[in-house]
Amino acid sequence: MTHDLIVFAEDWGGLPSSTQHLIKQLSKTRKVVWVNSIGLRRPTLSLHDLKRLWHKLTAPKVCYDKTELTSAPENSGFHIINPRTLPAPRSRTARYIAVQLLLSQIKPVIKKAGLNSPILWTSLPTAVDLAGHLDEAALVYYCGDDFSGLAGVDHDTVVKRENELRDKADLIMAASRHLEYSFPVSRTHLLTHGVDYSLFSAPVQRAPDLPDDGRNIAGFYGSISEWLNIELLRNTIRKMPDWHFVFIGKVVVDVSRISCFDNVSFLGERPHQQLPSYSQHWTASLLPFIDNAQIQACNPLKLTEYLAAGSPIICTSFAAVEPYRGLVQTANNSDAMVEALSASEHLHDLALFPDVLRSTVITKSWEARAAEVSTWLEAL
Repeated sequence: MTHDLIVFAEDWGGLPSSTQHLIKQLSKTRKVVWVNSIGLRRPTLSLHDLKRLWHKLTAPKVCYDKTELTSAPENSGFHIINPRTLPAPRSRTARYIAVQLLLSQIKPVIKKAGLNSPILWTSLPTAVDLAGHLDEAALVYYCGDDFSGLAGVDHDTVVKRENELRDKADLIMAASRHLEYSFPVSRTHLLTHGVDYSLFSAPVQRAPDLPDDGRNIAGFYGSISEWLNIELLRNTIRKMPDWHFVFIGKVVVDVSRISCFDNVSFLGERPHQQLPSYSQHWTASLLPFIDNAQIQACNPLKLTEYLAAGSPIICTSFAAVEPYRGLVQTANNSDAMVEALSASEHLHDLALFPDVLRSTVITKSWEARAAEVSTWLEAL
């Protein structure tokens, strides 16, 4: 049967996550109540956390009017809740209070939405406390990250909740082989990321703010965070003054070691729909990550999007690139990255090269991934 969904994940909107891509497809044939982030750590007194807290407190509790939502599916069966609760509670008492607060906000929406035999889907381990309280037909855990190595979370709390999910979930979907091996074989499926193929492969005009100074461009989009190998980038940029290095995304770490170069541009955040107008037109796409547990477990959305865009790709070594060996260049030091960038200049000029890259992901659309997930959900 077709189950409706109660989804616990990050806040809806902004750059779409894999959960958002999947749920957007699944919502075409089922009702969805989406609960914005209930948190993976307790807030601090930092300016970032205070701003986020203020946004949470002032946002509408429930959004029924789709004109108020960014990229929400256009149907009346999709509801988004901005919950007020205790983020990542630790004690038994705090967990009980958090559950009661959430139930008081979620149950009226579920009743109004008229969900049919709903499945509780969570992409956040902290939502395990709601299991068994929402009259759900089954519990599904979609694991897209190694939370034990993920920065910015209360590791002890989150890992304990994930262990509870491992025991309770009727179905577990893991975004990478590394993550898959952490869960029971009998209840776990590998679900690598898909791609919005039509968006990234269809030719678009060059973004007007993409630097156009005659130099080749190495580009990256995504969060400018602690998982970027800034030292590797610095050493590479210093050796390649004839290249322009462009970064698109929110900067949340100190980038002064690379922003000081005159051939580096930080363009800020851009809507997801606009990203192909950059990635299709720069000379090479970069995935310059540090080597840690989080990166080895990840399966970045950018990888399949870069492949669909068709520009040569240069990355550091991590498990998710292994299926694309021979098409994606790997470089773990600045000399290797300089060599790879120089080679990408010639690859970029080969007329058939973009089609070769795109052929590797043409069957990996989010529609295809959601169809696969739908068969698993219907079997519960």
